[in-house]
Amino acid sequence: MQTPPKPTDHCHGTEVNNESCEASAHGGRIAGDNDAETLSDRDPVCGMVVRADSTFVSAVGGRTLRFCSPQCLQRFQQEPQKYLADRTSAPDDPVEPGQQFVCPMHPDVIRDRPGNCPRCGMALEPMMPSLDADGSPELRDFQRRFWWSLPFSLAVLVIAMLGESIWKEWGSTRIWLELLLATPVIIWAGGPFFGRWLDSIRERSPNMWTLIGTGVGAAYAYSLVATIAPGLFPEAFRGHGGVSVYYEAAAIIVSLTLLGQILELQARQSTSAAIRSLLGLAPKTARRLRDDGSDEDIPLSHVHQGDRLRVRPGEKVPVDGEVLEGRSVVDESMLTGEPIPVQKGPGDPVMGATLNGSGSLVIRADRLGRDSLLAQIVQLVAQAQRSRAPMQRMADLVSYWFVLAVLWAAIITFLAWGMYGPQPSWTYAIVNAVAVLIIACPCALGLATPMSVMVATGSAAQRGVLFRDAEAIERLRLVDTIIVDKTGTLTEGRPRFQSIAVFNGWGENDLLRLAASLDQGSEHPLAEAILAEARARQLVLAPVSEFESVIGLGVRGQVEGHDLLLGNATLMHDHGVEIEHAIETSARLLVNGASVMYFAIDQRLIGLLAVADPIKATTPDAITALQRAGIRVVMATGDSRSTAESVARHLGIDEVHGEVRPQQKAALVEALKGEGRCVAMAGDGINDAPALAAADVGIAMGTGTDVAMSSAQVTLVKGDLRGILRARQISEATVSNMKQNLLFAFVYNALGVPIAAGVLFPFWGWLLSPMLAALAMSLSSVSVVVNALRLRSAA
Repeated sequence: MQTPPKPTDHCHGTEVNNESCEASAHGGRIAGDNDAETLSDRDPVCGMVVRADSTFVSAVGGRTLRFCSPQCLQRFQQEPQKYLADRTSAPDDPVEPGQQFVCPMHPDVIRDRPGNCPRCGMALEPMMPSLDADGSPELRDFQRRFWWSLPFSLAVLVIAMLGESIWKEWGSTRIWLELLLATPVIIWAGGPFFGRWLDSIRERSPNMWTLIGTGVGAAYAYSLVATIAPGLFPEAFRGHGGVSVYYEAAAIIVSLTLLGQILELQARQSTSAAIRSLLGLAPKTARRLRDDGSDEDIPLSHVHQGDRLRVRPGEKVPVDGEVLEGRSVVDESMLTGEPIPVQKGPGDPVMGATLNGSGSLVIRADRLGRDSLLAQIVQLVAQAQRSRAPMQRMADLVSYWFVLAVLWAAIITFLAWGMYGPQPSWTYAIVNAVAVLIIACPCALGLATPMSVMVATGSAAQRGVLFRDAEAIERLRLVDTIIVDKTGTLTEGRPRFQSIAVFNGWGENDLLRLAASLDQGSEHPLAEAILAEARARQLVLAPVSEFESVIGLGVRGQVEGHDLLLGNATLMHDHGVEIEHAIETSARLLVNGASVMYFAIDQRLIGLLAVADPIKATTPDAITALQRAGIRVVMATGDSRSTAESVARHLGIDEVHGEVRPQQKAALVEALKGEGRCVAMAGDGINDAPALAAADVGIAMGTGTDVAMSSAQVTLVKGDLRGILRARQISEATVSNMKQNLLFAFVYNALGVPIAAGVLFPFWGWLLSPMLAALAMSLSSVSVVVNALRLRSAA
């Protein structure tokens, strides 16, 4: 299982796989979430996702099947009908169209129907939990087997403990009674365990079920032969009452394993509680306004884009949209984590599933279904929960070899006790070998980080922080430098009109009316600010003709027979407009952080218009907190250097880069990474996407563009930089929880296996019963999951 060397991550010196897929247990290549466009099929043998360029192929019935490795291809060619039948058979339980199932320990194992993971034997879980789901089918099955078999197991245990003191006169009848009671427990209640044991052997993927199946099977088979043909055993196997049998151990181990699985499944269900709570936020109905002004209640699925919807006081906003009428305050805490309600009026955006306050609103439905913010949050959380933390790679490798080591340890224990132990030596050999097999728990190692990731991503989403994958969670705590964009990140991203400077006897309203008339043809945010101010002053605009937008410079056109120019100094110079007498006034406005536009009529400068993008109210506190946490804050913006420096002075940012193009932002990220720093980039626009992708951790504002969010590893739903500190705290708590889980799993197995083998016997005469080993094994996995659930309050 050797893998090629990987580049070192300068953030923390660990090896990082830069591909979106990784080597499978077979040595093949498995596609990750980012390779969705290249996927063609799933391996019909192991169920893993296979890339379209896989060279392991087989043509059957006019269809090309692809495989993850030569081993799977060879296995398919030996028994093609078996795997084709398995691929096309209908599931016992109905499955929703498009629903997929994933292994909680191996998220690269994805299938279209329920089943068991071919690598670890765990039951596959739905990728997306459903509010209507009636619990886990596996949990219900295990509960039924446990409660029906428990009386039989207890009865066998009581009979075995009382032993010859009561049953002496019965002779061999006691043993046959134990066989009668234990067999249903082993064969029926333990049936799923042996099925997974057989799968692990067939798939050459040793796991927890390899150990349990071998241990229980050995104890039962040995006891069965001892019951039916005791004469086959030599004298070394005989005690005072003949050859000992271990039906009670085998039965109790099955019952305790079932109990452990029930507790683990119940705990694991809690890890998806965050997604289910998010799904439950959406209202089931909406109130649509008819053309005649009346209302009608309709199912949410019947809402169409552009519909006008009424939101009454105390109701949830049904979909993402824009307020058309009314004013109210809206509680957005369920999506953003911010407890303070937000004022909403005409033109303001609203998010589906948020709670309206005391006012009545009429909104226009804009984004529905999968396009809504809530749906995007749920998808991001589900994707992050399926991702693998870099820390898990070590645990996976250890788990694989650990099972093989335990099998050898059981063999050595058996031989050592049989040849060198006290009489009856071979009886001791069987008991201790079974205890070694049962107490080992590779499942605890496998669950150590996935459970932490699942709980942390769900908890973070409820606090307005969306992680795209587990690697982002693990890295964020190591960030020591953050580059921040200005517009939309430090500022609101919605420029507002600030002031006018007029020359040559013009009036402010006259100049503003002409400028706004010209800007009617522009979609630039600065133009929107000027138009908003003109509307606020109730100015009557004139039509514009021959309008032209000069990219990066400004706009030009004709209004009321005059040639108008509105833009920067370069635009004025290109058209021969004299602006030297306005340079001082322009510089004064720029110092205050405004964007200044020159306005000329018929090649003569008549004034300046200043539009400013206000700094978010929460930004100063966020910057101060980041700096106190020892993080170096760098501003990089495409705005003018003077405007950038003005904002930086106000916020206390020492390092500023103005007039920076998108590729230059990415180059700045690479330069800082070259200094050995772990760099995060926070931005919200398309121009930030290259830098977001280049950074160790890209942080997108949820109020920004979809391109920015798709390029980032972390999204702050509210667009509030204080969310970075919140995300960092979650990162630190999650990684700490992962380490605790891994440490517990390592220590448990490192101590449990030798004790079960009998290393304490020469000193204190202590031996570990296989039944106690089963209890310890079951509780170890439960402990890992319960510890991960603590993140719901700690993260």
